[in-house]
Amino acid sequence: MIVVNKVNSQPTQDGDGVKISRIADFTGKYFDPYLMIDELKSDDKNDFIGGFPAHPHRGIETFTYMIKGGFEHKDQLGNSALITAGNVQWMSTGYGVIHSEMPITDENDGMHGFQIWLNMPAKDKLRPARYQDSTSLPNLTNTTGASLKLMAGQWTFGGETASSPLTELAANAALADLTLESNAKAEFDLSDAEQVLVYVHSGRFSSPRLNAGELAIVDAQQALAITASDDGAGALILVGNKIKEKIVHMGPFVMNTEQEIRQAVEDYQQGKFGSIA
Repeated sequence: MIVVNKVNSQPTQDGDGVKISRIADFTGKYFDPYLMIDELKSDDKNDFIGGFPAHPHRGIETFTYMIKGGFEHKDQLGNSALITAGNVQWMSTGYGVIHSEMPITDENDGMHGFQIWLNMPAKDKLRPARYQDSTSLPNLTNTTGASLKLMAGQWTFGGETASSPLTELAANAALADLTLESNAKAEFDLSDAEQVLVYVHSGRFSSPRLNAGELAIVDAQQALAITASDDGAGALILVGNKIKEKIVHMGPFVMNTEQEIRQAVEDYQQGKFGSIA
């Protein structure tokens, strides 16, 4: 396993004062097809109680995964769902989505979850929006104390192959949550992908040396081999194919040209995205 680069998450705020740790690249040089990983991890409800009131998106896919706590999602398409611990949600925003994500009001045990942004190829950026969530995700295990929750796409692990219910992400993206017991090991062949990212969200790895809050960009053509520390570890594994197109980014909009960004702002201001009922 070859680690090409490491990136540390940075503290910031979004929505109505929600405290998050963020890793982002809107140039397409490093994480393509991924744009951003936001991790929300706190036992203090003041860090997240404001949630994410109604806001727009165009040209991206958002992927939400909760480990602890949950959010209530609503959008102008009429979708309404609780995204709770162990579950995921995917929105391919295309032409435009307006949605809100508010913490579940009776949640008193803290929050740990992610919203991940993926780029969309130019040919799909104005297609109708798509939405899917799942409350039943398969798990694969090996004999060393490692388990893999299949969040999106197809995976082979521990001698078995299985698929998440979510299989239509842009750029053939696939995501999984790897849980390792003390000193457990995990190995993957991900050579079919052009991009492989590993983000440690709990504990640390002893090999390669990675701590919580660090992202590793790894050589996709090399076998991915991970060993947890004595305390175990948890990590997101993100794979996909590179889109390799120009990116122009402004806030919630990600397009290919400045004119397309201006059009997105104009369409939103004119109410063409609709509104949440």
